[in-house]
Amino acid sequence: MSEPMTVKEADEVYERHGKSLEKNHHGEYAAISLEGRVIVGKNDIEVVDQAIQEFGSGNFVLYRVGYKYVGKIRREQCILATSIRSLT
Repeated sequence: MSEPMTVKEADEVYERHGKSLEKNHHGEYAAISLEGRVIVGKNDIEVVDQAIQEFGSGNFVLYRVGYKYVGKIRREQCILATSIRSLT
């Protein structure tokens, strides 16, 4: 199992692949894979569920587009939810 991504690394993924979403998707949720694939939606739980299916658990970051501080909090919850789901 690889090391968890740091907040700095997650921010870099957002800067590279999520920043361009701010104009048209401000306030929506974006799951960004480590390779740069993106899933955008208005419901964070639906976005997380789809990202787990498409990218795999632990292979993406979740942000609220344009609100990086919210994304960091939600990202930690997402990691916890992902870990719990993988146990069931």
